[in-house]
Amino acid sequence: MSDKLNCWEFRNCGMEPGGIFARVREECPVPRMMKYDGVNGGVGAGRACWTVTASELKNGSVVCRRSGRLCINCEFYLRVQREMDPDFALGEVDESISRHKIFTS
Repeated sequence: MSDKLNCWEFRNCGMEPGGIFARVREECPVPRMMKYDGVNGGVGAGRACWTVTASELKNGSVVCRRSGRLCINCEFYLRVQREMDPDFALGEVDESISRHKIFTS
């Protein structure tokens, strides 16, 4: 098993397709976003969930569907950035989601 977890695995949210909370809380669109499949080594947008959140919101702020926190403050977002770029430093985080790194390999 890969140590590159998708967001629903990291969070254990149960809102992935077939997940325990998918029917109750509404299924998360992230696993089905196949245009991001493979990005950062994830399934669907599982390792680029912040891109889905950004495209869903009109006001430009990037907020997690589950926690309501800004994605740049999310442990999962920071983990993906560090895993994909060993030189990533917290000082490099920019408030603009369009400037966040998305890796394809």
